[in-house]
Amino acid sequence: MKNNDYELLFDVVPDYIVSAIRDLNKSDRLIEFVMDLGRIPEARFDDGISILGDKPVTQEDINYVTDRIGVFGDDNRAGIEKTLHRISAIRNRTGKIIGLTLRVGRAVSGTVDIISDLIEEGTGILLMGPPGVGKTTMLREIARVLAEKKRVVIVDTSNEIAGDGDIPHHGIGRARRMQVPHTDKQYAIMIEAVENHMPEVVVIDEIGILEETFAARTISERGVQLVATAHGNTLENLIQNPTLSELAGGIQPVTLSDEEAKKRGCQKTILERKAPPAFEMLIEIRSRNHFVIHKNLAESVDLLLRNINPPVEERIKDEDGKIQINQINLISHDENDDSEQNKVPEYIKHPSSLRGRDHISIYPYGISRNHIEYAIEHLKFSGDIVRNVEDADLILTLKSHHRRNFDKFVELQKKGIPIFVLRSNTIAQIESFISERLL
Repeated sequence: MKNNDYELLFDVVPDYIVSAIRDLNKSDRLIEFVMDLGRIPEARFDDGISILGDKPVTQEDINYVTDRIGVFGDDNRAGIEKTLHRISAIRNRTGKIIGLTLRVGRAVSGTVDIISDLIEEGTGILLMGPPGVGKTTMLREIARVLAEKKRVVIVDTSNEIAGDGDIPHHGIGRARRMQVPHTDKQYAIMIEAVENHMPEVVVIDEIGILEETFAARTISERGVQLVATAHGNTLENLIQNPTLSELAGGIQPVTLSDEEAKKRGCQKTILERKAPPAFEMLIEIRSRNHFVIHKNLAESVDLLLRNINPPVEERIKDEDGKIQINQINLISHDENDDSEQNKVPEYIKHPSSLRGRDHISIYPYGISRNHIEYAIEHLKFSGDIVRNVEDADLILTLKSHHRRNFDKFVELQKKGIPIFVLRSNTIAQIESFISERLL
């Protein structure tokens, strides 16, 4: 399978490991394989892990690989020229390599069709997702697609996007690639790309340090479209990261007056966004065919800081290649809580037709009726509170109640009644909900 570069990867690996992988007869599903000194090698596929034979890895096996690949950089990564494969080293305390992770690199066409309309809008896009979900593969394809019509420069720190060697892999199309001599200098090459090569688009993999976040902001302020990836799974991860939060505009504490705090029903010290985000849009990659999109990153950040679940767009690609788009209300939850009563869906779907109605009836479930009445009167909102759920245009509840009564809410949702979930029972959250979703 030369066209997939597998042979070039297998050429640098001991024969017994290659034979074990071939015997499994699913090389096309191989993600990576690992070689650790004194342990039996393992292969990781998209459907699980397989042991490769019964022979422990020796130092000679590790040396066999390292003698046949490129030089390891300061990030302990190396590659194979003219391929997208990545080899990462594990060293002992004296610097000797005692473990290797060999990740298969693929240039896959069609991976961005699920968001092709978004990348062609010319707005800055930040991609987030767990390791192995395909962020770099997608970034490479985005660069190739955009380079057909625009001037694209890739800042390729570990040569993962365009491959090892001085001639970039054909998977990036007409895009140009700038290599980075040291990982801590990525931010400088980002600025150099804009100042020296007049790109319309800059593509970057793995923004991770403060200098890089500032460089990203500088690039966006110069009118250059920026497409990048960052560590983390969700927007909430980004906000909670002291370094990466700058990509979302940065977070700062603000002290309210006693009167304002009372009016909002919150503490005197709150968090607010301090500047525009470096990106207009954020895409959470849940899986290769499941995306959650914050089309207005600034708005989503502001809502999350006010403990309001932001509206997002969900895109799912089915087995037939059809793309389903849903407007949803994102609900965060504790991913470490595995108890059955706390297993709630991540989203509650809601129709946009509620906004702007002449009158809306609200059924509160665990929400203070007095708080809702105050918010309705204060905002001069044309709505009322009903006691029977059948008379409601929407149900308003708390995250805790939704978790405890999950089955009941599923039945209510089947009846077509939209459900909105707040994080806390405060006037401020209710007012924000009405202002952002209904007025």
